[in-house]
Amino acid sequence: MRVKKKITWLSIFIPSCFKSENPSDSTPLPKKPKTTKTKKAVSEKSSLLERLYYQSDLSTSSTTLSEDLSNSLPGSNLHVFTLAELRVITHNFSSYNLLGKGGFGPVFKGFIDHKLRPSALKPQPVAIKLLDLDGLQGHREWLTEVIFLGQLRHPHLVKLIGYCCEDEHRLLVYEYMPRGSLENQLFRRYSVSLPWSTRMKIALGAAKGLGFLHEAKKPVIYRDFKASNVLLDSDFTAKLSDFGLAKDGPEGDETHVSTRVMGTRGYAAPEYIMTGHLTTASDVYSFGIVLLELLTGRRAADKSQPRREQNLAGWARPRLKDLRKLRRIMDPRLEGQYSEIGAQKAAALAYQCLSHKPKRRPTMSIVVKTLEALKDLDDILGGTFVYIVPNTDQSDCMHRKHVKVGEERKELKKENGCHHHRKHQMNLLRIEANFAGWLLVCSMVLEILGGKLVCSVCCMLFIRLRKSDVVCYY
Repeated sequence: MRVKKKITWLSIFIPSCFKSENPSDSTPLPKKPKTTKTKKAVSEKSSLLERLYYQSDLSTSSTTLSEDLSNSLPGSNLHVFTLAELRVITHNFSSYNLLGKGGFGPVFKGFIDHKLRPSALKPQPVAIKLLDLDGLQGHREWLTEVIFLGQLRHPHLVKLIGYCCEDEHRLLVYEYMPRGSLENQLFRRYSVSLPWSTRMKIALGAAKGLGFLHEAKKPVIYRDFKASNVLLDSDFTAKLSDFGLAKDGPEGDETHVSTRVMGTRGYAAPEYIMTGHLTTASDVYSFGIVLLELLTGRRAADKSQPRREQNLAGWARPRLKDLRKLRRIMDPRLEGQYSEIGAQKAAALAYQCLSHKPKRRPTMSIVVKTLEALKDLDDILGGTFVYIVPNTDQSDCMHRKHVKVGEERKELKKENGCHHHRKHQMNLLRIEANFAGWLLVCSMVLEILGGKLVCSVCCMLFIRLRKSDVVCYY
């Protein structure tokens, strides 16, 4: 029975590690023929993988590269497609079949029918990623993805069906994910809001995918975990895609992998950005950011937000442990229909994942256990929650309306004041008229008695002719 040898990731990326660190090991020792054959095979395999990763490029013969990959990935069941076949199934890479574009290049939808390879492939829709020669990634990222996904199989990792390498063309053929990426589902302007239970299902699926990578016999650091790399099938099952930046994890006494800082702004762990030291805890931090996006409905980095709120982690993390503040930052599109207990526990988990100290972050196995406990919570808040986004035009209209009402009230108040003032003046006039009448009577009496002069002086002093209609007759 033939024993298939598993590829070690270390031999792919760090072939120098196969050199012995002990000088005594290099001393020739008596060898049995079988041992010699085994070591020779390992040596040949190591040199083959080294040539694949370090010596192959876009100018490498496609035939040689395909043969090397087939020999290096036994049992992977990857299909080698021709460029002509991929042109047929995508209708010559028609723009109508364009699904999107990322750092690697454009992604097209295609369909493999029963005529293409009847005995090997069943009819199915596929997604084909084409390397953009002027893009950010290149041959190494393409090769890395073929090697990783050619060996790794898991329900929460996207399935790589095959690849194509002709001349300078590099393509990857995946299973088709009908729901697209989490980024599109969560942030697309006119999309239906994801329910709370669906969000937790997606978070759990993505966590299981990362946990599988971290707990493998040879740990793998994903390095580019973000919402756009989490793809969703028809049932919203999350699967990780795009392994172009993936790296082997540290082995033995090593605590980290030193590498060039790469990734996406807003998702990369702070210690990785500062030092270039990559660990599985770096992936945990990135997962915390995506979990925060699921809770708040906001992007990891959004320049359209106010200055203090542009960095999601810096703005939201201090609010995750306060229930009152947590309610304020929850995605308003949920309309209050979420488990309050589940939201608190998910927020506490995100708080731990976003710790600035990597050792304080939980492992992905702990993350999975925590999220599994949340999926069965059914304390969805009752009632209807309505969130109204203020409209500028409506706000201006309401402002003008309030100003107009205020002015009318002031005018009414002014008119009422004037009315009371006129009423008060009329009362005074009545009093003065009555008093003037009384003085008139007195003057008539005094005139009879001979005090005409006194009467005239009194009338001049006390009667205000300009405010009364009194007429004195002498």
